[in-house]
Amino acid sequence: MKLLIKNGRVIDPASGRDGIFDVLVSDGVIEKVGKNLDIDLCNAAAQAIRNGTKDGKDSGEEAYREIDATGLWVMPGLIDLHVHFREPGFEYKETIKTGALAAAHGGFTTVCVMPNTKPVTDCAETVSYVVNKAKQEAVVNVIPVGAVTIGQAGEERTDVKAMKEAGIGAISEDGKSVMNAELYREAMKEAAGLNIPVFAHCEDKNMVGKGAMNECGKSKEFGVKGITNAVEDVIVARDILLAKETGATLHLCHCSTKDSVFMVKAAKEAGLKVTAEVCPHHFTLTSTDIDRNHGDFKMNPPLREAEDVEALRCGLKDDIMDVISTDHAPHGYDENNQTFDKAPFGIVGLETSVALTITQLVDKGYLTPMQMAQKMSYNPARVLGIDKGSLEEGKIADITLIDAATEYTIDKNTFATMGRNTPFDGWSVRGRAVMTIVGGDIVYDGMPN
Repeated sequence: MKLLIKNGRVIDPASGRDGIFDVLVSDGVIEKVGKNLDIDLCNAAAQAIRNGTKDGKDSGEEAYREIDATGLWVMPGLIDLHVHFREPGFEYKETIKTGALAAAHGGFTTVCVMPNTKPVTDCAETVSYVVNKAKQEAVVNVIPVGAVTIGQAGEERTDVKAMKEAGIGAISEDGKSVMNAELYREAMKEAAGLNIPVFAHCEDKNMVGKGAMNECGKSKEFGVKGITNAVEDVIVARDILLAKETGATLHLCHCSTKDSVFMVKAAKEAGLKVTAEVCPHHFTLTSTDIDRNHGDFKMNPPLREAEDVEALRCGLKDDIMDVISTDHAPHGYDENNQTFDKAPFGIVGLETSVALTITQLVDKGYLTPMQMAQKMSYNPARVLGIDKGSLEEGKIADITLIDAATEYTIDKNTFATMGRNTPFDGWSVRGRAVMTIVGGDIVYDGMPN
């Protein structure tokens, strides 16, 4: 199969290329990037289409397709380091199949699935289940993340080596922090020895208690117990210090506070192997934007104050914060359709991430399109240590085409994900993925006819 993507704005952090180019894909690999690539480079199949003939299975539409990308951004396939596909155990919320479809619709070609499933992804057998299920049913690359402790109970470390051999790309206790610092230190040392990153959910569970939203005027208005910034900041500081001592590669998940940005900056200046991600809901909404006491606005960490949002945006702009991830977390309608004190934490995000990034960051001058590609593809690949996030010749053809100009209204009822828990339904935005290519195969085609 050959694809020729014509006249798109190719934005590739790996090569620094940003301009109008053609991209030729052959047998799943980027064969050529250049100006005015000749259609004849695509062998006789192209000529068969041009002549209106289909001579054998090596010619015709199955063998060759030309894609007019005029006016579109052509980026290396987007990579999301932080999603919840719920399988095994919570298939009524999401499955690997539906989550992968949502990822493809959002422009993502690779995703990392968190371990808080049932059973927890805490052993080689469960990792293998996820890997094999993804091979059978997922249209995008799915990389499991293994738990730090057995059952995420915080008491006994998992066999990280066995899970790595089965296919994990990182370890994380996402959904909670490992409160036993000595146990966590030992896990970090093992991860460092195995050369895999530690993804940290930073939340002091003793401080958070039954908190359900940011401690602010809204929490008082709704009569909901608040969550202070210190709940996150204390563990961010601890984990950075543990990473310094162990030499671990630490990736801080879903940062939400201004002091998290400050500490990440300090860690980088000290030469530590620390990276950090920000989610679209955290760089878009403040706690004052919560207009009703409803699960659509309940996330962990919670929506913060305006000064925190501005710090996150500036942290992304100044390349302190490395990655944009979604923390895609679907829930069933009934469990989400409740007040803050009863609904579970989490919102869906795969199919709104591109739009919110363009509308809130690119259009407002916080990020250039090149920085967007860095934070949504190139940098996530570097965090994982995988050979992706590039449009250079010879690389696997994971490619995302984005229409950055189209304006539309988000409609949650059109989502491919099973989840409908989002605060962005009805929002007017700009920008969407219109084609997602994984290994040279078109897995989502939303191009206008």
